[in-house]
Amino acid sequence: MTDTDFLRQALRLARHGLGATSPNPTVGALLVKGGQIIGRGRTAPAGGPHAEIQALRSAQKRGHNSKGATLYVTLEPCCTHGRTPPCTEAIKAAGIRRVVIGATDPNPKHAGKGFQILKGAGIEVVHALLGEECGRLNESFNHWIVHRTPFVTVKAAMTLDGKIATASGESKWITGEQSRAQGMKLRQGSDAILVGINTILADDPSLTFRKRKAENGKRKAKQLRRIVLDSLARTPLTAKVVGDEQAALTTVVVSKRAPQKRVEALAKQVDVLIAPVSKSPIGNRQSPIDLRWLLKRLGRENVTSLLVEGGGEVNASFLLGGLAQRVAFFYAPKILGGRDARKGVAGEGAKSLSDILQLREVEWRKLGEDLFLTARVAER
Repeated sequence: MTDTDFLRQALRLARHGLGATSPNPTVGALLVKGGQIIGRGRTAPAGGPHAEIQALRSAQKRGHNSKGATLYVTLEPCCTHGRTPPCTEAIKAAGIRRVVIGATDPNPKHAGKGFQILKGAGIEVVHALLGEECGRLNESFNHWIVHRTPFVTVKAAMTLDGKIATASGESKWITGEQSRAQGMKLRQGSDAILVGINTILADDPSLTFRKRKAENGKRKAKQLRRIVLDSLARTPLTAKVVGDEQAALTTVVVSKRAPQKRVEALAKQVDVLIAPVSKSPIGNRQSPIDLRWLLKRLGRENVTSLLVEGGGEVNASFLLGGLAQRVAFFYAPKILGGRDARKGVAGEGAKSLSDILQLREVEWRKLGEDLFLTARVAER
C-alpha cells in the first residue's frame, strides 16, 4: 500500500467522527510499521484525546512498539497546549520515524509550526498529500478558527421551479426519502440548525437529528442546538422546540420590539437572545435582527457550523446578505408553479445580472429521482 492508500484509510476514520468533535476538527490517524497497520485513532469529543494519541494508545494496547513507525494523519498535529497536551510532543516521545500529513492547520497562529517542530526533531515529514480532501472534511472548523463565526450552509428542498411549498404552506414531502436521509447527514455534521418563525408556525418541526442505529438498539438524539429567528416573540409555548426534552438546546432570537410578556414567557422554557436591528439592509429591506451580530455571538459560543433551513426570506437574508459559505439544494422532478407558491430564495433579489450570486466548486449527485446540488458561495 502507498502513502495515499494509508492516508485515505485515515480519512475514512476521520469521517466517522463528523459532527462529534466540535469545536475541534475531526481527524483520523494510522500508525504503520513494516507495511502493517499497528494502531488506529480518531479525535474524541472536545476535551478527549486527539487522533494521534488514540492511534498510539491503540498500538500499545495491541502490544506493538511505535518506535520507527510511520504516522498517517489527516491534519497537521497540534503543537500547543489546549484542553490536551501538544501531539507533536507525544509523536517525538514515541520515536515515530516518519509523519505523512494531509491538511495544514488553518489557524494562522499555528499553521506550519507542527511541521517545523517534527522536522527539528529529525522526523521525516510529508505533507499536502490529499490536502484538498482532508481540508474539505473540516471546512466548518477551518472557517470558524480563522473568522470566529460559524460556517453557514443554506439548505432547501425544492421543485424544479424553485418552490419549497404551496401558497398555503404545504411542503411535506417535496423530495424523496434518499434526499431526506442526506438532509439528516447535513444535520449530523452541524453544531446548530436555524429556522425562521414562519417555519415554526407552519410546520412545528422538531429540528432534531436521530441516528438510525444506536447502542442497545435505541434511537439516540444528537445534541443539536436549535436557533429560531423570531423578532416579535411569536413562537408558541406549545411548539415542539419549546416544550420537548431538548428545549434547553433552543435559542429564540428576538428584537427589542418584541412584547415583554411574550419574551418573559419564552425565557422560562428556552434561551432568549435580544438582538440589535441590522445596520446593513439587504436590498431595500431592513432586517429586524442583525444576523452578523448573531453569527459573532454563536461563534463565541463555539458554534462552528450552522445549517440554515429557513423559508425563502431567511434563506435570502443569509445568501444575499453575504453570510453563507455553502448551499445544499435538493431538487425533486416536480413543477409547482403559482405566483404565490413559496420560493426557496425570496427577498429583494439581484437588480441586474452583474449582481447575481455566483456559486463555485459545484457538485451534483443523484438521490433516487432527486438531484442534490452542493456548492460554495463565491465571495462578493
